[in-house]
Amino acid sequence: MVEVARVHTENGKLADYIPALTKANPGDIAVSIFDGQSTCFSEGNYNQRFTLQSISKILTLALALIDHGEDVVFNKVGMEPTGDPFNSIVKLESHKPSKPLNPMINAGALAVSSLILGESANEKVDRLIAFVCQLSGNDFLTYSADVAQSEFETADLNRSLAYFMKQHGVITENVEELLSFYTKQCAIEVSCEDLARIGYVLANKGKNEDGIEVIPADVARIVKTFMVTCGMYNASGEFAIKVGIPAKSGVAGGILCAVPNKMGIGIYGPALDEKGNSIAGMKLLELISERYELSIF
Repeated sequence: MVEVARVHTENGKLADYIPALTKANPGDIAVSIFDGQSTCFSEGNYNQRFTLQSISKILTLALALIDHGEDVVFNKVGMEPTGDPFNSIVKLESHKPSKPLNPMINAGALAVSSLILGESANEKVDRLIAFVCQLSGNDFLTYSADVAQSEFETADLNRSLAYFMKQHGVITENVEELLSFYTKQCAIEVSCEDLARIGYVLANKGKNEDGIEVIPADVARIVKTFMVTCGMYNASGEFAIKVGIPAKSGVAGGILCAVPNKMGIGIYGPALDEKGNSIAGMKLLELISERYELSIF
């Protein structure tokens, strides 16, 4: 199925608005599947490491919920999907109160990131990396300084979102410090197997393959719900119909999937469609879901 999906990479393009991401090979496509057993099935260019980008949004959401609980988090950000692009400012201006509609758009992710406990951007990113290591079972994760710097230097739209929210009291901290943390969290480097193992924890109600609770079951439930309703940018509805798996994508080409009570799936394919999702990865997930009847609907 990987080779069937690979031909679709020709119809996608790299995320060139983040210069460091243009170094990827647009022809790469890979998948890892983990069902809690001792081995993780992988195929394609699965040894290639890549950055989380927007996949980090579900991880910071989980950590913020653990740090503060639902009431505090959802006082800062809403729960409703939006048909607007992930970096849009429109809903902030047109809705009252001026808080982001959900944690999966950039404005919402910035609001959630502002809640992560820590005295500095570096302390916050260290906490988040430790959390991702725990979820993935990989103790050697870090972030790409080159990608983080590239994103920080081209983050003017995110700065605009952050300053708008600061004006309206959604965030209170220094915007540059927040952007420093946000760009580093997006630049955390993973593999397909790391994503599959994180997906398994979410699928298994917060427990890893050893039965140890890594995150509370209710946090895993909330995260999976947002993955279904908002996880694939403004293609989430179409993805729910064609694939039907809780998933979150990132513009480096990764897709993290959690098939409830069954498995985690990690996808990598840096060639993107017009909505920012891996074009071959979407096709591959469609094939996998159909073949193995994985849709939750």
